[in-house]
Amino acid sequence: MNITPPKTEEIINELEFATSRSSGPGGQNVNKVNSKVTLRWDVIHSTISEEQREVILKKLHTRLTKEGILQLTSQDKRSQLQNKEAVVQKLEQLLSKAFAPKKMRRPTK
Repeated sequence: MNITPPKTEEIINELEFATSRSSGPGGQNVNKVNSKVTLRWDVIHSTISEEQREVILKKLHTRLTKEGILQLTSQDKRSQLQNKEAVVQKLEQLLSKAFAPKKMRRPTK
């Protein structure tokens, strides 16, 4: 049972990005610019396969809302574009970690 994670290119149209004011670095700029990016992805109503949906709902249940929405934020960078790229990269890492095959435990003596 080797299921591959959904590719970001396939689900990019389902991702919602919202911006808000960040509390990160930027000096006076941080008070004027909406650089924090929040990614929202409705996993339950997504176009991914049923097997992929089951894996995501099972392994990422602590990161999902009650409605089945995965929410990630990024506010580390100074620009909105860099934060958007960072939050998409976070999503890719999270999905690849969730779909990584579990290692079998070898009993020790």
